Amino acid sequence: MTATASTLRTDLASRISAGRRGRRRRWFAVCGVLAVVVLALALLGLVYGRTVYPLSDVFAVLTGQEVPGASFTVGRLRLPRVLTGLLVGFGFGTAGVIFQTMLRNVLASPDILGISTGASAAAVVAITFFGLRGGAVSLIALLGALGVALAIYGLSWRGGVAGARLVLVGIGIGAMMQSIVAYSLTQAQITEAAEALRWLTGSLNGAFADGLPVLAAAMAVLVPAAYLLDRRLTILQLGDDTANALGVDADRTRLWLLLVAVTLVAVGTAAAGPIAFVAFLSGPIAARLMRGSGSLLLPAGLVGAVVVLASDFAGQYLFDLRFPVGVVTGAVGAPYLLWLLARSNRTGGTL
Repeated sequence: MTATASTLRTDLASRISAGRRGRRRRWFAVCGVLAVVVLALALLGLVYGRTVYPLSDVFAVLTGQEVPGASFTVGRLRLPRVLTGLLVGFGFGTAGVIFQTMLRNVLASPDILGISTGASAAAVVAITFFGLRGGAVSLIALLGALGVALAIYGLSWRGGVAGARLVLVGIGIGAMMQSIVAYSLTQAQITEAAEALRWLTGSLNGAFADGLPVLAAAMAVLVPAAYLLDRRLTILQLGDDTANALGVDADRTRLWLLLVAVTLVAVGTAAAGPIAFVAFLSGPIAARLMRGSGSLLLPAGLVGAVVVLASDFAGQYLFDLRFPVGVVTGAVGAPYLLWLLARSNRTGGTL
């Protein structure tokens, strides 16, 4: 009897160990494939355009060599655009999965909650009523996103933050921000409306090397901070009572996670505008790829980078007209949201 029980325990431990190894292998495999896709899309964005440069010229430019024509086109125009798209997409994907995991609701992404819209509204007001341009508008947009996030958090607080209440408050505030944008545009001159367009659709057309250091520095701080909070985020999924029992202060952890995620969105929006549905799409796509095989932070960030780089390339070269990246991601994301709602109604489940 004792020998049988020992055999069963050994068999169970062996199965658990094999399951862990399988999940770890899947996590590394999926992240590796996504990283290769990101690299391929980045190289495609550097090589392809009105003038197609060979990879040897692109690598020469990247290593600091002077190549006639390519040094300007690749080094000054395409490289900032690609790097901005990569960083912004990674940031949106990471922020989206933090919101969705923390609040246990797939609708709880920054673009659905109205945080991106808050940044847009602040930027449009700064352009149309105060005549600001350039970095000042980006700073106002960042403050707008942080202010809207603070308002959503404060209004949804009832001794704690429930996911459904925060989503509803966020949707309401997002609608208010949309009305501010609409009113501002009715007061704008044509040139001001054209300047504001980037803040309404999301575009990489204004990506230049001057803005990259700030974006890269912010990401260098925020992304490691998100990974430091990853274990606490996992424990928070078990519920506040269980998290507190395990030594994780649920309210304080949620506040730190919100601060990191909102700042990621705000910095990304300040750099490229509110690129629709990237934060919303990245988490669910990453979850389907991973199938429960570990943390979603890195996979979701890589999916976000893939979505932005692929959509920007498609918007530039796959159609007769050129479209901002936000138009392409919106065209992809809206049907996905409708499919999600239809599936929820069919299965009787929740979002």
